[in-house]
Amino acid sequence: MQDLSKLKIENIDDPWANAGDKWDIIDGARQTDDRTLEADVAIIGTGAGGAVSAEILSRRGLKVILIEAGRLRSSRDFNLNEGDAYRHLYQEGTLRATQDGAITILQGRTVGGTTVVNWTSSFRTPEETLNHWHRRFGVAGTGRADLDPFFQKMEQRLGVEPWAMPPNANNDVIKRGCEKLGWDWSVIPRNVRGCWNIGYCGMGCPTNAKQSMLVTTLPAAMDAGATLIHGARAQRLIHDGTRVSAVEVRPLDHDKRPTGAVITVKAPTVIAAGGGIQTPALLQRSEVPDPDDRVGKRTFLHVTSFAFGRYDEEMAPYYGAPQSLHSDQFTFAGGVDGPIGYKLEMMPLHPGLTAALMGGFGEEARRHIRELPNLAASIALLRDGFHEDSPGGTVSLRDNGEPQLDYPLNDYLLDGARRSLLTQVEMQFAAGARAVRPGHIRAPFYRSWAEAREGLETLPFKPLEVALGSAHVMGGCPLGDEKRGLVNSQGRYHHLDNLYVFDGSVFPTSLGVNPQLTIYGLSARNATALADKLQG
Repeated sequence: MQDLSKLKIENIDDPWANAGDKWDIIDGARQTDDRTLEADVAIIGTGAGGAVSAEILSRRGLKVILIEAGRLRSSRDFNLNEGDAYRHLYQEGTLRATQDGAITILQGRTVGGTTVVNWTSSFRTPEETLNHWHRRFGVAGTGRADLDPFFQKMEQRLGVEPWAMPPNANNDVIKRGCEKLGWDWSVIPRNVRGCWNIGYCGMGCPTNAKQSMLVTTLPAAMDAGATLIHGARAQRLIHDGTRVSAVEVRPLDHDKRPTGAVITVKAPTVIAAGGGIQTPALLQRSEVPDPDDRVGKRTFLHVTSFAFGRYDEEMAPYYGAPQSLHSDQFTFAGGVDGPIGYKLEMMPLHPGLTAALMGGFGEEARRHIRELPNLAASIALLRDGFHEDSPGGTVSLRDNGEPQLDYPLNDYLLDGARRSLLTQVEMQFAAGARAVRPGHIRAPFYRSWAEAREGLETLPFKPLEVALGSAHVMGGCPLGDEKRGLVNSQGRYHHLDNLYVFDGSVFPTSLGVNPQLTIYGLSARNATALADKLQG
């Protein structure tokens, strides 16, 4: 196994080098006086939805102002240090969790959003999901025939192709295990160009191979005349109950505290693109019209279980493409709205993440880290939101106006967690693991599949007993007709004439696949239609 610990990364072209000399950038930490700015379109959030929209609208000649609570950091700042990355690039320093602490939530907080720190898996939305949205929620114009041209456009724009290199040993577990068991598996498409195969994607790509918004659509939007305000939170939308007139923005210092200044961004069109937690929170702070009390409801997570396998051979789960193989054997195995389905993938492991997930104290914790080179980690993404017993969670506001997510874990979802752990343990033993530990606080490393199967059947599956996480927040401002949704198929909010929502919060359910390409494609379609409308 190649040792990358002394790899030199230099002479990387950083599009944000000397950015202040060529682009209009406002650093919130330096704002101490009130000011007012005007634009054709104000976009709140610079992740998958906001940045794609910014490029399309700016290139059509519209004046765009982007508002981002996170700070601007680029490849020169990505030093492959877990502590620095988690502190600077993630919401709540990776400590974001559901209200009861039962599900940890990883989301980006930086210019480019979660696209800067995700693991690059890029899937088109399953037809089963889109058809369900149409039947159950009255969503129109979002079938695969409608969206495939925009998926193709964004795949070409972002270099999305099936990963051509051999999988690292961690991902090869899926191939070995699934082939032995006769299960489906295939190669994951990734949004990369010239990837160095380092494996630290979750800490920001230091080579700019990951085609995140930071190195693609955002620089293009800035070249076309957009303005970026970073380190500044959109506090509320100013509206009269019919139209939004402005966005009230609170600049933040380097410790994320308000500087005391207020930036008022006036625009005849406003796009909320803060994601599945921040967008509902913004709408709630703004007291937008919501006659059916839907804002923040039906928020979904792809609640994720995981299992660890110890192998005799070196796995080095910290090196190589984090995710390159997957299995859909169980994604829709019970039908669209039957027992909860789940997608199988692998998870990269670095020391900090490993210590947090595996737990333990003293010698036990040290042993986990010593054995990290021989560890593999599988995950299962539970496809929530399709069954009546899977209503998701609810975003609400804390006393300080920051969001919180209450996501009750009921028997339906916990049964999915149990079945997904059984599947992962069986797969890892089939792949040659000498011991496997499911993600459950009472579970040991089992020495055989028979022992694990018997042991898992006796474990209690309750919140805070089974270890769960998520990196995919969806829903809270769902697509649908006025009887069932908050935004129409073009992303316009039903109850405010000039407010649009272009992010993952518009999904009526989870997807069953990693969400970034769905957000890219749907946002590209809707931003193109919006540009036509504004220039028509």
